[in-house]
Amino acid sequence: MSSPYQTIRLERDDPGVGLLTLNRPEAMNAWNDRMAHEIDQALRECEADDAVRAVVITGAGRAFCAGADLSAGGETFRPPPPRGEQAPREHAEPLWPFALSKPVVAAINGHAIGVGITFPMTCDIRFVAEDAKLQFAFVRRGVIPELASHAIVPRVVGFSRAADLLLSGRMFSGREAAELGLASRALPASEVLPAALAYAREFRLAAPVSVALSKRLLWEGFGLDAPAMMKREGRLFAWAGRQADAREGVVSFLEKREPAWKLRPSVDRPER
Repeated sequence: MSSPYQTIRLERDDPGVGLLTLNRPEAMNAWNDRMAHEIDQALRECEADDAVRAVVITGAGRAFCAGADLSAGGETFRPPPPRGEQAPREHAEPLWPFALSKPVVAAINGHAIGVGITFPMTCDIRFVAEDAKLQFAFVRRGVIPELASHAIVPRVVGFSRAADLLLSGRMFSGREAAELGLASRALPASEVLPAALAYAREFRLAAPVSVALSKRLLWEGFGLDAPAMMKREGRLFAWAGRQADAREGVVSFLEKREPAWKLRPSVDRPER
């Protein structure tokens, strides 16, 4: 994990945790195009490394992310030119946390405004500083929430609570976020990252391919009814039951030792 980055840091927190830090503390980690590109590259680096079992995302300094960089003033949210006028991209679409094959934990260590909160909503689990200020501020800037917020937030907290947060754009605290179910835990700011890292290390006890398949089903479940989900689960359960990790999971439990998983998400997953 030595790729050069200007707006983020990517480190390995052993055992098996990739730590991605938004690193523009002088600007409260305000989001710009370079940061978006570098986050995409870092997530791809983590995805390609089977030794990384989970990813934690946090912010440098006192904020997680203060939202979009507003240095362009009134042009901040103007759409980019048509694709024909843009420089070619290495990847057509960004890789968001929900698309990784491994768990992604957002350690929201401080204020998270606009994309600073919609981005961690694309993660699987969120820990938050109890006194952090959070805000889906988009409607107060003349635009609308993005990054699938209108699907993810209602699924996480329920329709009425999502309507409250997205339509009002009001400020709320990390403590309230946990009460609403938007975050799993609210902690003193100094404890957020250590707690998230300690939690992420626990994934070494889970079979990585099983985690990848279960995560895929969780996010695909947004658009599936129960019978359709049971059909997909049944097919993947049958596949998993024939693999070496199913034997290792049972034998290691009976022998009272940590499992030695064999399958690797990069090469051993079934496509569907």
